[in-house]
Amino acid sequence: MARTVIPLTTLTANTAVADPSNGGTAIDATNNHYINLGNVPLEEVVIRVKNTTASTKTVTIKAGANPPADAAGQGDSGTLSLTDGSTTPTYGWFGPLTSARFVQADGTVNIDVAASMTGYIAAFRIPRTA
Repeated sequence: MARTVIPLTTLTANTAVADPSNGGTAIDATNNHYINLGNVPLEEVVIRVKNTTASTKTVTIKAGANPPADAAGQGDSGTLSLTDGSTTPTYGWFGPLTSARFVQADGTVNIDVAASMTGYIAAFRIPRTA
C-alpha cells in the first residue's frame, strides 16, 4: 500500500507561522508515512508527533537506501515511545536527521508508526539562511 504523505511547513526567520491544521497529518497506522523532501536537505527538517491513543505507541524513522544514504547500514532511528495520550496528548520530536542515513532513493523519508496509533504528524523545515 502507498504511504501517506506528510507535507513540509517551512518556517521563515522573524515571521510567525500558523501550526498545520489539527497539528499536522492524521496518523495512518495502516499505511505509515513519508516526507517528500524535493530539494530540501533533511538536515533542515524536524518532525513532531502527537499521540492521542489510549496507550503507549512508538514511531520510527526508517533507514534509507544506499545510494544515496551511504550510512543506511546504521539502521533505523531509535524508537520514539509516546505514553498514553488519550486524556492529554503526548508529543515527541525527531531531528535534525542526517540524509546520509535516512533518505530513500526517491528523495523521501519513511516513517513507521505502531499499529492502531492515532494522532498527528507534522514536518517543519528550518532553513539555514533567513
